[in-house]
Amino acid sequence: MKYLITGITGQDGIHLTNLILKKQQNPTILGTTRHSNYDTFFNKLNYLNQNFDNNNINFTSANLQDYKAVKKLMIEYKPNFIFNLSGPSSVYGSYLTPEKTHTSITNIFNNLSKACVESNNFCNFFQPSSSEMFEDSGTESLTEDSQFLPLSPYAEAKLQVHLSIKHLRDTYDWKISSGILFNHESEFRDNDYLFMKIINSVIKIKNREQKKLTIGSLDLVRDWSYARDTTMAMYEILNEGQKSDYVIGSGLGHSIKDLVDIVFTTFDLRYEEYVDIDPGLLRKQTPESIVSNPQKIRNDIGWVPETSFEELVEKCIKYKLNNLD
Repeated sequence: MKYLITGITGQDGIHLTNLILKKQQNPTILGTTRHSNYDTFFNKLNYLNQNFDNNNINFTSANLQDYKAVKKLMIEYKPNFIFNLSGPSSVYGSYLTPEKTHTSITNIFNNLSKACVESNNFCNFFQPSSSEMFEDSGTESLTEDSQFLPLSPYAEAKLQVHLSIKHLRDTYDWKISSGILFNHESEFRDNDYLFMKIINSVIKIKNREQKKLTIGSLDLVRDWSYARDTTMAMYEILNEGQKSDYVIGSGLGHSIKDLVDIVFTTFDLRYEEYVDIDPGLLRKQTPESIVSNPQKIRNDIGWVPETSFEELVEKCIKYKLNNLD
């Protein structure tokens, strides 16, 4: 089987690559990346799987914003599966560069899907959507049919792509699916995301390199999963799922206070002594609660996360302690 993974060097790309290598015999994996230093990618993959064969993995620097380059890639490679994990993933960053964010997310998807159609290669196609497309869930958990209310340029672009997938699926009877991803983290999450920011800050506080952790709120509730479990859902959707869209989340909400408490307690510290709250750090119209209802994917595929919230935090702390940067 031939797999095309765009954005392969991100946390989801690394975990998905590892999963495919374990699930498939002698797969061919082609990853797109803007980076030419592959040592970091292979080091992280080796952290997960010391027995992988890197001869199964190749890279291309094809510009996914250039339709001619994308179509050439599709015709020459002829993938059986596409996982489009490329593009911006920062909600905060989308406020700083709204046009660039929108163009990148929509153009990459449009180029890939158009190239599939024009090359008559209706391969199984996974597109990640985002829980940021929804309005605040309040006390209700969110399903595939919940109301959309995108509040950021990132969410608006994700919703535009999400809505176009149904049209493509219906028009061509195509197994192209959107997975609505809720918060998911891993050892390889970038340091500027809140989850890793908290862990890094507490390590520095423990080492007396930092005095305080300043965050916008302790009360926001999010649905966190481990990226390994999330990429398993992506994989199973294209192999076992229906021609449909799926919410991918744990179905459990945890507050930022829960996260902060676990991390500080791990280092024998009381968070009350070190955490300052600055509401000015919150972005405009930040939802109070975003929690999934993953019943559909459980019913159709039988997917459930294997890693608890507490285990996720433990994995990330362990990795950061051994890879301080």
